[in-house]
Amino acid sequence: MNIVSGEQIAKTFQVGKEQHPVLLDVSVAINQGEFISIMGPSGCGKSTLLYALSGMDSIDQGQVIFDGMDLTTLSDKELADLRRTKMGFVFQQPTFLKSLNILDNILLPAMRDERKNVRALTERALQIMNKMGIADLAKRDITQVSGGQLQRAGICRALISKPQVIFGDEPTGALNSTSAQEIMDLLASINSEGTAVMLVTHDPKIAARTERILFMSDGAIVNELRLPRFTGTDLDDRMVKVVSTMQKIGI
Repeated sequence: MNIVSGEQIAKTFQVGKEQHPVLLDVSVAINQGEFISIMGPSGCGKSTLLYALSGMDSIDQGQVIFDGMDLTTLSDKELADLRRTKMGFVFQQPTFLKSLNILDNILLPAMRDERKNVRALTERALQIMNKMGIADLAKRDITQVSGGQLQRAGICRALISKPQVIFGDEPTGALNSTSAQEIMDLLASINSEGTAVMLVTHDPKIAARTERILFMSDGAIVNELRLPRFTGTDLDDRMVKVVSTMQKIGI
């Protein structure tokens, strides 16, 4: 069952007087509970595709359907409400309010909808933080934690509204290899519980942890690789397949 589907998505950016096509009639779907990644060289359109599928960016042509709703017909407020309640986002550099501690930053996106249930919401946030291994950091300022811990907090914030899908744009890009693998372990755990996850990455080791990899070049999906669920012991074999596909299509 599709959670998100895009049909013939086209997007062009204007730089000065020149038009720069970024997405060229791209069609793709994210299925319920799927763990999917997008790879490709810088500027190929992978992040733009993620933003289009999540309604964070408008498209020039085509259609994006999320949970039966056509995102191209929704108002900015309706899109914001949809992203806040049914989607989660994890970025390379998490953005938090410096005036709030870690717990309050995690709670913030859901407070608008559940302000009458603050106690229950706080309990849920602390449960998620405990699962992410950062429950003891709840009252710390964002400047008092490491990059890896801040990214874990970002995942907690993405989960607070019980999203159907989590979108990640290079969520491990600013982390060292150990922290990156820890974040992937957490995302895999979330995915195993039924939440779909779509990641943009340039790292073959990160992509190899997912079950479907879309390879992009010059605004189009040029190949796809499907892998079985990661067992924890087959990373090297998966890496060989990912790198081989990249070499074959020249990216």
